[in-house]
Formats: sequence, structure tokens, C-alpha cells
Amino acid sequence: MPTIVHFDIPADDSERAKNFYSRLFGWKFEKPLETMDYYLIETEGPEGESGLGGGLRKREGADQRIMNYIGVPSVDEYLEKVEKLGGRVLMPKIAIPGWGHLAICMDTENNAFGLWQDEEKSE
Repeated sequence: MPTIVHFDIPADDSERAKNFYSRLFGWKFEKPLETMDYYLIETEGPEGESGLGGGLRKREGADQRIMNYIGVPSVDEYLEKVEKLGGRVLMPKIAIPGWGHLAICMDTENNAFGLWQDEEKSE
């Protein structure tokens, strides 16, 4: 069953946001690429187990909000379902090389959400 696999938090000031969330929740931040203002977020569950991962990035518009990404087996298949059920595709499927594919949608209640498909790794 598809579930939330990632979240993104937009920030006007990345350092201020990192300080807030690390002090509030104990979240850890890692910058995977020096060329981007983007940080991976590591969270923990109540028993110290690895929690849902996220990201922190520069806000790109005044109305940008926290975005949840739902993991699905096929972004293409779920984009069709979104439209059949009355939702809208805001950003078509794009590739994130080495990671997977994503698309951004709007539900029937004007809530944005992402669809995420892991890239298949050959062994």
C-alpha cells in the first residue's frame, strides 16, 4: 500500500530552519551536494528506530508549503489515477538521476502532494 516516504520543508533561511528543527526534534541534517541549498533530514521514531526521511530546501515561492511524497510502484500509473479521480497533475513526471522519479499533484481539496517512484537498481 502506498505510504508517505519523504517530506520536504521549504525555508527562507536554511540555517535558521536547521537550528529550529534540530533543537526541537533532534533531527540531523546532511548536505549531499555542495552545489545545492538542500539538506537531507534524518529522523528517529519514539524507540530510537530510523524514522521517515525528509529534506530542507530554499523556498521557491511565498505559497510553498511542506510537501509529502507518497511512494508508488509506478508514477505513470498513479498520474492516470489522479486525473480519473478528479485531481490535477501540477508537475509531470521527472527523473532524479540515481534516485528515482517524481511528479507533483493536487487532490480534490486543493492539497498538493508528490508521487515518488524509486529507481530500480540493477545488481
